[in-house]
Amino acid sequence: MAFTAKDVKALRDATGAGMMDCKSALQETDGDVEAAKQWLREKGLAASAKRSDRENTQGVVAMVVDGNVGAMVELKSETDFVAGSDQFKAEADALAALVAAKGTVAVAERNAELEELKVTLKENIGLGEVVRIEAAAGNELGHYEHIQGGRGVNGVLVEVAGGDAELAHDIAVHIAFARPKYLSRDDVPAEVVEAERATLTTLTRNEGKPEQALEKIVTGRLNGFYKDVALLDQPYAKDDKQSVAQYLGSASIAGFAQVEIG
Repeated sequence: MAFTAKDVKALRDATGAGMMDCKSALQETDGDVEAAKQWLREKGLAASAKRSDRENTQGVVAMVVDGNVGAMVELKSETDFVAGSDQFKAEADALAALVAAKGTVAVAERNAELEELKVTLKENIGLGEVVRIEAAAGNELGHYEHIQGGRGVNGVLVEVAGGDAELAHDIAVHIAFARPKYLSRDDVPAEVVEAERATLTTLTRNEGKPEQALEKIVTGRLNGFYKDVALLDQPYAKDDKQSVAQYLGSASIAGFAQVEIG
């Protein structure tokens, strides 16, 4: 029974196996689609379950820094065993290099390779965060990548204006471990602030604090919230007697990004 390229693609869509494996299956079964599915299953080449439904909380953060351009790509997997494999890490590196060279949308150019990787490694593999920062002329691009088990798991890029490479690196290291969500308190969305204020007001009232002192206490606690989530308000990791803003001095942060597995 003859078969076409359309038949090969349909078999691939149905089984999750690679194109060449699907072609071989149809050749071995004389174009019988159901028999080809069974052939792939027996060879261990068909997906045993719908991989897209499985949780993929492991993976790798690949980073590329080339001059004033930095890129990070999070490639997600189900297990740390797959995340630590050479093939998986090589694909993440290839994606990061592509993003650095062409921009974040360029990851689509490797869709076929990602699909093949899912079949080869038999896991729910997918892209997570994809980041690219191009520092303006005269600015420093700081970066830090935390390696664990031979793979990147926590990456940071930060653009600093008016500072040197050492300062930019120090700030990147701080971000990696302090995990700020926003640059400044002004960047925290109003709805987030109001939700936190409401929670703190209820908490303070439940503690039996006097009603007339409520606003002052909540304001103080809200300042503590900003120290947790806003980079410039955070105590600097290497010297908690000063804030990150104080450590920066006359320098400023034009932007930052953090990508972390899990």
